[in-house]
Amino acid sequence: MPLITAPVITPPDTGGGGGGSTPVPLPEIGYASATYTDPSGTVWPLNNEAAGWFTLADGVSGLGATLYELTSDAHPRGGARLRHAHPLPRAIVWPLYVYGETHVEFIGRWRALATAFTRTLREGPGWLEIARPDGTRRRIAVHYQEGFEGRGSKGYGIVSDAAVITLWCEDPYWVDPVAIGMHRQTGSLTPFFTPYPTISSSQVLGETTVGNPGDVVVWPTWTVTGPASLITFTHEGTGESFAVDPNEVGHGNLLAGQQVTISTDPPTVRYQDGSNWVGALDWPGAVLWGLAPGDNPVTFQLNGSGPGSAVDLVFNPRYETA
Repeated sequence: MPLITAPVITPPDTGGGGGGSTPVPLPEIGYASATYTDPSGTVWPLNNEAAGWFTLADGVSGLGATLYELTSDAHPRGGARLRHAHPLPRAIVWPLYVYGETHVEFIGRWRALATAFTRTLREGPGWLEIARPDGTRRRIAVHYQEGFEGRGSKGYGIVSDAAVITLWCEDPYWVDPVAIGMHRQTGSLTPFFTPYPTISSSQVLGETTVGNPGDVVVWPTWTVTGPASLITFTHEGTGESFAVDPNEVGHGNLLAGQQVTISTDPPTVRYQDGSNWVGALDWPGAVLWGLAPGDNPVTFQLNGSGPGSAVDLVFNPRYETA
């Protein structure tokens, strides 16, 4: 699903100097830069020695492939047949070492970081993001689970301590923060032989292919711009489809410039003023399908289309690993 990108905000001054994040060696992906964005939008570099903390790379885990729960049926000739693979929530362990020149400086940094993570239990998830040297980035929504207790042994908790944080991820997949979009519109309505043989734009409604470069199914968001009287979306590879009929909610045909947005996860249909149009779907047969990895043959059909009619889709690729 599309992500709302938080603004980069400098973490509060807790007594140390400034400074950006430096690469940290992560056991499953090599050298990378890691940041955490808390629910308020503040971005915390996780390897920022100038600010008074850094990642203990040897303890980082949970960045690899998703764990699955397998459901199988016994096979009469021995063994079993896989019936279903269910992805499980992910747990990421991220150890941070926090320090200061004085106890007051240290405890200020410790408290600020603890609040940044624990507020996810009250205000919604934060985002852990891994940036590779080649410029690619992947992020995952996280909730604090445990670990900000400190080591509790002699010599710690005065001017330094280590927090081995466990972050719980309800969606185990990593997502690319850069969304992929596609635009299709009606071609020119010029008659084919008037005055010469003509063709429409290649970016027209009808049959097309949508590529998903990720590892797993994504659930796109669609925006339809009128005029249109009935909008039908069909995945030609699976045969699944859904249709939106503005007349079913008493609106009448979409006029030029009017828009309706369909989200496939969670399933919602909203008119441009925010009103709920879920009743416009062709229930009970509607299937708000997703896009499998690779190429997906799809068809967009807009009845009553005209100049300005268009379909836009947007999604963020999802991946098994960071």
